[in-house]
Amino acid sequence: MFTIEHEFDATVVTLVDEGEAPLQEDLTISAFSECVTLEQFDPRTDQMQKITLSMAQIHDLAAALDLPEGVYRLRREAAD
Repeated sequence: MFTIEHEFDATVVTLVDEGEAPLQEDLTISAFSECVTLEQFDPRTDQMQKITLSMAQIHDLAAALDLPEGVYRLRREAAD
């Protein structure tokens, strides 16, 4: 299950793990114009963990999901 919310400065997607045990904590993904953050509560440390990805990293991740094992460098197209 997941939710999508459009806030003032970001689109927020929350992924809820409904699978079989062991279940993971909810994952919140916030997409801003300059970066994407992933946040998940870590019950072992009793703290929220946060990862920030640049837009270039997001584009690389999206491309990597459709490629076989290897090392790649994507060419960035110049903006018009």
